Amino acid sequence: MQSLKKRIARGEPVLGSWITLAHPAIAEIMARAGFDWLAVDLEHSVITIREAEELIRVAELCGAAPLVRLSWNDPVQIKRVMDAGAHGVIVPMVNTAEQARAAVAAVRYPARGSRGVGLARAQGYGTRFAAYKDWLEDNATVIVQVEHIEAVRNLEEILAVDGVDGFIVGPYDLSGSLGLPGAFDHPDMLAAMARIREVAAAVGARSGIHVIEPNPEELAMRLGQGYTFVAYSLDVRMLDVSSRAGLAAARKG
Repeated sequence: MQSLKKRIARGEPVLGSWITLAHPAIAEIMARAGFDWLAVDLEHSVITIREAEELIRVAELCGAAPLVRLSWNDPVQIKRVMDAGAHGVIVPMVNTAEQARAAVAAVRYPARGSRGVGLARAQGYGTRFAAYKDWLEDNATVIVQVEHIEAVRNLEEILAVDGVDGFIVGPYDLSGSLGLPGAFDHPDMLAAMARIREVAAAVGARSGIHVIEPNPEELAMRLGQGYTFVAYSLDVRMLDVSSRAGLAAARKG
């Protein structure tokens, strides 16, 4: 498996999706479909840490880089999911450079970080700690979520933090921080999005966005806009949209 971190750094488009359903078959189906990465969503699901480990394992074995979207910027949770074998984390609600530095430190061992050392799945249960430590330095991925207007105002400083590989916009929470939840076409929201693109272009940051509905046309549009770390829908939306479309077509006929 190619290093996701290095592909992001090269500016390659990498397409992923969210897993919110805990059954390992979900990760297997989506990984084998060809996603570059899959993020186990611990923020907006009821997936447990034990279930997350199994999803991480299945995604990795089926060729997709396993990431975890955290419940919060929590060093304890970061340590546990990285020990479970995650290739990196997606950190919600990062609004300052200080918060970004804390997330990076929690992923890495001393002296570059503050993560405690344990012997779990990631370290081969103790058989490959040295190899994992070397892998971590070059391959651990940290993506910060820009989902508050405060983050937009501090974006240059956040993206300058060493160890932040890129960002992904959380459109619902960003619009909510403006008092406009879900109003993606409101002028204030459009201005915030334009500001994000402007800053990212100026500093050469790798930009991400979530295409919420499984809409290939929107996916192509976002790639055309220069986004390279793109989350294409999520498991439950794909299931819902496909089911409804099939039933609607059958009943119409």
